[in-house]
Amino acid sequence: MFSLAQKTALVTGAGSGIGAAIATTFASAGAHVVVVDVHAEHGLRTVQQIKAAGGQAEFRVLDVTDEVACEALARELPTLDILVNNAGIGHVGTLLTTRASDLDRVLSVNLKGIFNVTKAFLPGMIARGRGSVINMASSAGLEGLKDRLAYAVSKHAVVGLTRCAALDHARSGVRINCLCPGRVETPFVEARLAEYPDREAAYREMCSTQANGRMGRPEEIAAAALYLASDESSFVTGSALAIDGGMTAGSGRF
Repeated sequence: MFSLAQKTALVTGAGSGIGAAIATTFASAGAHVVVVDVHAEHGLRTVQQIKAAGGQAEFRVLDVTDEVACEALARELPTLDILVNNAGIGHVGTLLTTRASDLDRVLSVNLKGIFNVTKAFLPGMIARGRGSVINMASSAGLEGLKDRLAYAVSKHAVVGLTRCAALDHARSGVRINCLCPGRVETPFVEARLAEYPDREAAYREMCSTQANGRMGRPEEIAAAALYLASDESSFVTGSALAIDGGMTAGSGRF
């Protein structure tokens, strides 16, 4: 296993799903994890799970859209080694059914949230000459996605932000990468499935969009995040790593 011993990691949106899996995986690899979420009860639950397994964790509440709050948190945690920008939201709609306010809301969390948190913590990493920033994009950031315009636009922007920031700071000792998961079995997906009259049929349909016939698991995404957070990925920056069961391998199918 890759080691994160004696490192401090911060994971936003760590109260559930992929964020919680990343936080617990990092803790099991030896990191002291700062669990961040806008919902205190969810974040504290992740902290309790980590501590119950013998790991080290603490909780901070944060709205990533609040630039001032992000800067204040960075002052509280001046020696961060690993930053995972996982907080995000979704939206269903085409260009014609998506309101400008919907687009603003999604971009505010999914893009500006990453911008705010990274901008707050990056100077400290640069000053120490080391660090790993991992942004959560999506397979929807690598290709189009039907009926998910605002979400896909935001994730394309996350890939662009990652690549530009990685180039700007490539010689600083700080590496900046992003993960692009396909469909993953998370509370967000469970909520979407609950909206369908036939949940099992909807589940099978979602699995069928993956080339390998199934959705991913949060711990599979967390394993990739662990690699990018570790020193073993020291030559990796500016990457957009697809973890999607082959979804983006073929053009035009999805």
